[in-house]
Amino acid sequence: MTGRVVSVNVSPGGVPKLPVTAAWVGRLGLDADAHNEPEPVHGGPDQAVSLYSVEAIERVAADGHQAFPGAYGENLTIAGIDWGALRAGDRLEIGDDGLSIELTDMAGPCQTIAHWFVDRRIARISPNLHPEDARWYARVLAEGRVAPGDRVAIERADRVEVAAREF
Repeated sequence: MTGRVVSVNVSPGGVPKLPVTAAWVGRLGLDADAHNEPEPVHGGPDQAVSLYSVEAIERVAADGHQAFPGAYGENLTIAGIDWGALRAGDRLEIGDDGLSIELTDMAGPCQTIAHWFVDRRIARISPNLHPEDARWYARVLAEGRVAPGDRVAIERADRVEVAAREF
């Protein structure tokens, strides 16, 4: 499964996160990015990067909600990935600079983004109700640069486990 980075998004805190031309992704996330509600609500090594899909944005917008890259606080907006097939432990190899991240957990919506939803119905992107339209958190396995247009390759968690057992 491969896709592309469509937008790299940061903010000094809060939403929306705004697009930038590129960013360095370190162990605790993207340079120039911050959160109004720090760890354990947002951020930390297991929530260093937040991801969302263009296809989910299109489905949510089709339901009448406001949706665009960065609106829901994601750092990376990605196209071409079957979002519903992702699992915790899947690894994403991004671009040519060695950036590698591992999905840790789906990100539940919070009231901070409620103003983007008709009648504040944030459950529209709930992992429990709409996992194909939920955001993901990831930890950084190898730091690197990311920019729009970068290729995203997925290595499934089950394949990672098999490869680890072979050594």
